[in-house]
Amino acid sequence: MNVNIHPGWKRCLQEEFKKPYFEKLIDFVKSEYKSHQCFPKENTIFNAFDRCSFADTKVVIIGQDPYHGINQANGLCFSVNDGIPHPPSLINIFKGIEKDLKIPYPKNGNLEPWADQGILLLNATLTVRAHQAGSHQKKGWEQFTDAVIQLISREKQNVVFLLWGGFAKKKVKLINTEKHYVLTSGHPSPLSANRGYWFGNNHFSKTNVILKQLEEKEINWSIT
Repeated sequence: MNVNIHPGWKRCLQEEFKKPYFEKLIDFVKSEYKSHQCFPKENTIFNAFDRCSFADTKVVIIGQDPYHGINQANGLCFSVNDGIPHPPSLINIFKGIEKDLKIPYPKNGNLEPWADQGILLLNATLTVRAHQAGSHQKKGWEQFTDAVIQLISREKQNVVFLLWGGFAKKKVKLINTEKHYVLTSGHPSPLSANRGYWFGNNHFSKTNVILKQLEEKEINWSIT
């Protein structure tokens, strides 16, 4: 299996990679990719860890599952490949940014520019079978990504966690809230957003206020 991951993460997670559950998980993923169409592409499964190093991580956004449509997922939560129409949740994320920061709605939905600035765009499950949402859940990915969240909480300080929706909010139990910042709101999905649980949370400007107070470089939320 071709794994692209930043050397800093490799060092931090080397013991996790040796655990029996992870070895069993990788065997499952290899089998799935061999016998079915799965997403994202095999060489971008760990894209979140390759684009954003452990040392550079200052913001974490948690998603649940990769997109399961053709050519959508690129290994970053909520992100789609260049030129792909924006899914509903991503549309509402960009509308939220537009409302919060007056940044124009972008043409491109690839969030790699965010990852390159220190945002870990982490799905709880890193792979999925085509057109079968949740098909790779409860196979070991959640144990791995929970370990990643705990590692960040334990080894770093002053990271901003953005937890959107009920699933992500449950991850707060893995985070030391005395040394990190946690912002919660409804999910950007239409069901939640249209009920008023997403728009107006201003998480993007709030994140930059925190980073400025910490004398960290603020995030440029525009996608160019």
